[in-house]
Amino acid sequence: MKKKLKIIIAIILITIIGFLGYSISTKINHKNEVAERIQTIPKFLFKTLSGEQFNQNDVNAILPKLFIYFNSDCDFCHAEAKQIQEQLEKLKKVQIVFISFENVKGIKAFAEKYNFTNKENIIFLEDKKLEFSEIFDANSIPFMLLYSKDNQLIKKFKGATKIENILSRLPSSQREETK
Repeated sequence: MKKKLKIIIAIILITIIGFLGYSISTKINHKNEVAERIQTIPKFLFKTLSGEQFNQNDVNAILPKLFIYFNSDCDFCHAEAKQIQEQLEKLKKVQIVFISFENVKGIKAFAEKYNFTNKENIIFLEDKKLEFSEIFDANSIPFMLLYSKDNQLIKKFKGATKIENILSRLPSSQREETK
């Protein structure tokens, strides 16, 4: 009887270890796939606040891009927006793409609060299907991705980030133009 119990326990332990190994391996593979996918701006499709489709082909071809995943209920998102608002002059040669899963009314209120409406380099997008987090591996808010003018990932920022960290990551030629 003791021998059967030991065998059963051993089988259970081996099964648990195998399952954990498989889970870890799957997560690592997924992270590697996402990391590779976001090295350049991946395919996406969201809607502008006026209901028009906006995808990776619609981003500005000659400017660096800053994607910001936000929520208007997030205090850190408001802090980020305030910093961006205060540094708009230095960011005028960067396309800023705000994305939120909120409804259009909430997104518009956020944009208006920081006077981001009608800015040529700023666009707001609605992510109704909650796809941004999956496509770009965003697991926190705010979440930002800075891409070069050639759509190559420069830096991924998770959580609250000082605007100086973003500005310092801009390509040197871009920094000179924005000073």
